[in-house]
Amino acid sequence: MQQLHKHLGCFCFRFAPMGFPRLAALALLLFAVLWVLYPLASGGNWNVKKQQLQTFRPFNIAHRGSNGEMPEESAPAYRRAIEEGADFIESDILASKDGFLICFHDVILDEMTDIADHKEFADRKRTYEVERENISGFFTVDFTLDELKTLRLKQRYSFRDQQYNGKYPIVTFDEHILIALDAPRVVGIYPELKNPVFINQHVKWPNGKKFEDKFVETLLKYGYKGAYLTKQWLKQPCFIQSFAPSTLVYVSKLTDLPRILLIDDVTVSTQDTNQSFSEITSDKYLNYIEDYVVGIGPWKDTIVPVENNYLQKPTDLITRAHAHNLQVHPYTYRNENKFMHFNFSQDPYLEYDFWINKMKVDGLFTDFTGSLHRYQEWTNSFPSRT
Repeated sequence: MQQLHKHLGCFCFRFAPMGFPRLAALALLLFAVLWVLYPLASGGNWNVKKQQLQTFRPFNIAHRGSNGEMPEESAPAYRRAIEEGADFIESDILASKDGFLICFHDVILDEMTDIADHKEFADRKRTYEVERENISGFFTVDFTLDELKTLRLKQRYSFRDQQYNGKYPIVTFDEHILIALDAPRVVGIYPELKNPVFINQHVKWPNGKKFEDKFVETLLKYGYKGAYLTKQWLKQPCFIQSFAPSTLVYVSKLTDLPRILLIDDVTVSTQDTNQSFSEITSDKYLNYIEDYVVGIGPWKDTIVPVENNYLQKPTDLITRAHAHNLQVHPYTYRNENKFMHFNFSQDPYLEYDFWINKMKVDGLFTDFTGSLHRYQEWTNSFPSRT
């Protein structure tokens, strides 16, 4: 590094024009050294003053990116969500055989990639136990990152746009973070530690490190830190989410970033502690978990039960969660009639109105970021002055 300083200094002073102030030459030297030492990792605009994250209305969380339009968890889906006004881009984090963290929802590659077209991988099909069930397929944990990068993503639902199938590779966690950091405004990330029990069983890292350790190390590497709404957090917002309560408790010892406990259907037990829905939504449990998380992320149909595709009487889960100072970020809001209840007359804006203004949620996971953003801009563009 001393040699670098020497050569740059010689260059600046030797070739500075006659009469050129030495101060300007020194400034040029300083700029050159800083450019070498601290380059922008992706040529982006991390340090440019940006429009800050809004905090006056419920968060618009782009579920696996804008996956209503693009293949989920793809770079274009994340970028599209940012263009459409997402506050956070959400991702599911799994691991490759060689320990790299990737953005992918399913533990198997069968449905969401073109793995079936890769005959060179035909012998990789396996059967493993995942969340107390046997699942067969091509698992991410049986492929190196280089192998995974040869695959291309597909749209999950046949009734969505298929023109992007086979075009985009799997994204790494690092690449996902860089997309957020390179956005023209402050955009948060919302990564999920996906199937941590399964990943820790099948992927081993040096020095006894776990999936959770590598996950947090990645966040720290890019400067993500700080408790909810602190100055540090607002600069690079991040929520950490998981369906595994013990994982969130473990992560709380590694970082002060805010955490969200995801809650599955009423019939599904937690993957790590085998606790029932009624247990983890009880006041006793909320009183315990509030020391480790800032909120919960329930499936919306467990908050307001559904019968014959009509909403029934809402439960008191949101009221009780708020009483424990916990935010509520339900999932998942989708525009298609297939996913909408009859109460909303096939109008997603009516659904957003119900959940935001009547149910008082604090954030929404949506496949259609643009729809939620437009609704919020039309109805609540500015902070309340009351």
